[in-house]
Amino acid sequence: LIKEIIPMIDAEYRTLSDREHRGMAGLSMGANQTIQITMNNLDIFSYIGAFSGTSNYPSTDPIDPATFSNGKFKDGAALNRQIKLFWLGLGTKEPSPFPGSVGAFRNMLDKAGVKYVYYESPGTAHEWLTWRRDLFQFAQLLFK
Repeated sequence: LIKEIIPMIDAEYRTLSDREHRGMAGLSMGANQTIQITMNNLDIFSYIGAFSGTSNYPSTDPIDPATFSNGKFKDGAALNRQIKLFWLGLGTKEPSPFPGSVGAFRNMLDKAGVKYVYYESPGTAHEWLTWRRDLFQFAQLLFK
């Protein structure tokens, strides 16, 4: 992604190629990958969108920000300076373990003081309507 896809996109399209104008979003397991990739490359990304998934999936256990993901979430103030938008979305009818997993991740972000936007898609489950609504809401907040 970092060495092949981003350079290809930048070569093919008119992009603003600095981190202030670059984001990544994913749905379900792609949300997990999005968080992992962006958190390991905050020099490249400043917008993160996770639709129906987080990097602790499928666990619903409490998360310690000091140890989770090698401590990347322990300094909320530093992350807040680096991340312009951290988006978490979920359908209100998602099956287990998604609500518990996302809830545990949100609790960890709250504990660390990491700012994020949380959106619930009313009446939807782990499905395309949830993710279309997520994208619609998320996209309105990008690059402002």
